[in-house]
Amino acid sequence: MNSAPPDTLDSSATADSPATARDVARGIMRLFARNDIWCLPEVALPNGRRADLMGVDAKGLIVIVEIKVARGDLLGDSKWPDYLDYCDRFFWGVSPALDRGPLNGEAYKPDSCGVIVGDGYDAEILRHAPLDPLAPARRKAQMERLARMAMRRHTATLDPHCNDPVNAG
Repeated sequence: MNSAPPDTLDSSATADSPATARDVARGIMRLFARNDIWCLPEVALPNGRRADLMGVDAKGLIVIVEIKVARGDLLGDSKWPDYLDYCDRFFWGVSPALDRGPLNGEAYKPDSCGVIVGDGYDAEILRHAPLDPLAPARRKAQMERLARMAMRRHTATLDPHCNDPVNAG
C-alpha cells in the first residue's frame, strides 16, 4: 500500500499550521496500520462528498477521518456532517499546531466525533470516536465500494495502462 495519500490532499502549509494535510494523513495512516485499521485516502462517497481517509478495522467497522490543518478551513467546513451516514466512527484529523478549541464546541458534535493529532511521522488519538453502527445494508455497500476501489487503485499501480483500453494491449 502506498503510504502517501494522492496529491489531491491539500499540501499547502500555513504559518500557524506547519504540517500539511498529506503529513497529517501519513501520520494517521501509520497509527491506523499499527492498530490493524487499513485505509484509503480520498474516497468519494455516494452523496458526492469525499472523505480524506476512509478505513476498515479488524472487526469490519468503517472509520472516516476529515483532515484539517488550517483554522479557516476547519471553521468554514459545513459539509462534514454528510460523512456521518457512511461510517461507524468519525474522527477529525488535525495538525499539532491547529487550535483544537472549536472541536469542543457543540457545532462539531464532540460527543459523536473523535480527534486525532498527526504529523508526517505519527499520530495520537486525543479523543476516541464513539461507535454509531451503520445499518447492515449500508455497511455491505460501503465495504464493497471500498474493496473495489482498493483493487482498482492497486491494479493501476501495477499497470497504469490497465484502465486505458487503447494501451492495455
